Amino acid sequence: MTALTQDYQITWEKLPDDYKLPDDPVDNINQPALAAALTESLQLAGKISVNALTPTNYGICATLNGKMVIKAPDWAYIPNIRVEREEVKRSYTPQLQGEIPVIVMEFISDTQETEYSIKATYPPGKWFFYERILKVPNYIIFEPDSGSFEMYRLQNEQYILQEPDENQRYWIAEMNLYLGVWQGTRENRVVKWLRWWDEQGNLLLWGGELAQQERQRAERLAAQLRAAGIEPED
Repeated sequence: MTALTQDYQITWEKLPDDYKLPDDPVDNINQPALAAALTESLQLAGKISVNALTPTNYGICATLNGKMVIKAPDWAYIPNIRVEREEVKRSYTPQLQGEIPVIVMEFISDTQETEYSIKATYPPGKWFFYERILKVPNYIIFEPDSGSFEMYRLQNEQYILQEPDENQRYWIAEMNLYLGVWQGTRENRVVKWLRWWDEQGNLLLWGGELAQQERQRAERLAAQLRAAGIEPED
């Protein structure tokens, strides 16, 4: 498949098997935890379909004027792939192998601000790639230390900064969920996390929270039984 934007001819080609991917370390120890938390609550709430991908630091590809471009967002949600998962083990090519991501996220951890790069010449910057090449509907830039959160929505082929609702959350229409910043503890880290809420405003819980909820429910039931003169079974 071929398309034109700026001076680029865009083609959607599979990454060659012998293509050497960069083996860069993640920029910050909290980045994998942030990404894992986003995916876990979606999985536990049954919000990830069998054909969806939630990649982390994973190459998403396009070919511009015959040259391969790969960007690896810190987290992304791809609603549907059309190939076997074995085929997208190393990288993913939208249009060729499935749908474009409906959301990409970058967690800021340095001062270079590459997340804002609109560099159009080859190789293009991240912002340009997501906005003009992939045309991802939602782009999130999150600074974990301060909790600074920016959501950009693709409107008329340009990213427009969005305002939160009265609960300081942002509606992700393609996922039928709200996204926002929440401060609390996970994995012994008391930091700011990105969390999901459903249409009714219910927080999508992590596994540890669900387990705690179940323990509390069991304790209340046991107390009710004892109050009725019944000793609960272990």
